[in-house]
Amino acid sequence: IKEGVESVWKSVKSAFSNAATNVPGESKMWDHLSFVIKRLRERLWIKPLIVCMLSIGAVFFANLMDMAELGRFLPEITKESTETLLKIMASSMLIMATFAVASMVAAFASASRSATPRSLPLIIGDNVSQNALSVFIGAFIYSAIALVALMNGFYGSRASQFVLFSLTIVVLALIIITFIKWVDNIARLGRLEHTIDTVESAAAEAIRGRQSAPRLGGVPAYSPPGGARAVFGDAIGYVQRVDTEALQARAEKSQLKIVVAALPGTFCAPNCPVAWVFREASGRVSDEDAEAITGSFVIGGSRVFDQDPRFGLLVLSEIASRALSPAVNDPGTAIDVTGTLVRLFVMWDECGKAADVPEVRYDRVAVPKLSVADMFDDAFTGIARDGAGTVEVVVRLVKALESLAASEDTAMHDNALRHARLALVRAGNALKIPEDLKAATEAAGFARWTWLQLLMCPLVPCTFLKTGPT
Repeated sequence: IKEGVESVWKSVKSAFSNAATNVPGESKMWDHLSFVIKRLRERLWIKPLIVCMLSIGAVFFANLMDMAELGRFLPEITKESTETLLKIMASSMLIMATFAVASMVAAFASASRSATPRSLPLIIGDNVSQNALSVFIGAFIYSAIALVALMNGFYGSRASQFVLFSLTIVVLALIIITFIKWVDNIARLGRLEHTIDTVESAAAEAIRGRQSAPRLGGVPAYSPPGGARAVFGDAIGYVQRVDTEALQARAEKSQLKIVVAALPGTFCAPNCPVAWVFREASGRVSDEDAEAITGSFVIGGSRVFDQDPRFGLLVLSEIASRALSPAVNDPGTAIDVTGTLVRLFVMWDECGKAADVPEVRYDRVAVPKLSVADMFDDAFTGIARDGAGTVEVVVRLVKALESLAASEDTAMHDNALRHARLALVRAGNALKIPEDLKAATEAAGFARWTWLQLLMCPLVPCTFLKTGPT
């Protein structure tokens, strides 16, 4: 717990210090706090700790009513009735909390086995389960402390005993409501369908956020000049967040130009710069500026969904690949994930059309756009590879790509055709029955190669040439 508190305090302190020292404003403060809050939601002990503190405060709040002259206006509550309720709660809530923890751990293990370990932070961040665990632990602490205080005469007046009894009734009602909601939720938590829906929601949120600012508010990326200084990360891991506002503040202060080289989701190694920086006029970039730029890149041991739409697509693809493994042999899940990926790509396309010309808020920071080709590779390569020997998966995949190829966006159209042709090539190597290969070829008629393309591509296997290209 000590290590966790220190980690959380460091994150909160960093967020507030960045917000205070760079560019002030409510939007920046909220952006930092939102990132920190999402990380806190992935820690199971945060909410129980808060509720425990509130429970202790409620016990002492009841005693403060003795200072107010309210006793003559309130009905008299016997000490025995409150004591009975507190004893029931104290004896049962610890058992309920233990049961809740066991159920959550089982759900987490199930999500890791049936889906992918990369989805586990989203499952841990489930609000209903965390709220249930917090309420059960908080109710146990409240009842234990209140019972000890009551039996030792801490509540001497009618007012304090009435308030204590009322608080106990409220806590009991909260326990009942929370338990009912939690029972309905725990039946789905950890199930594969629930995990897929949760990952889809996280990916959709990241897509909407990225399409609202395709370059994170910066200008289009360009090649840095020869004298630009490479800035490296302060750790080895994945870029989780890029604070373009902090980069802009530093660039304005020191008259710099910054070219971001590592988008969220990029793995930072010692030889991979996260940014290139140079001065508008001649001069050397100071070490202080380089250190400040490094601090604007949050690097962690694993990828997160916030600013990284590709990670959501990759996690969904991993779920489909695991379902297609010989140990699981569940092509239906792969087909379901394929439909989910189509929804996300259509959302990406629609959000891009609905968005106006991207607003340039940080004219000194150049940020590359997210590559549609990389997004398609993350989403469909694993499914096409692992499902090449299953005809229903191949047919559904190429039909999904056909729907994406109908997009007016040139990049999405071209990459849909590319992956459909790759899927056919893989199917040609894996499918052994001619009827299956014919069904896959007919489904992918929109993506057939021309004779000129075939002659220019000697790597196409002979099994694909037998499928009857136009």
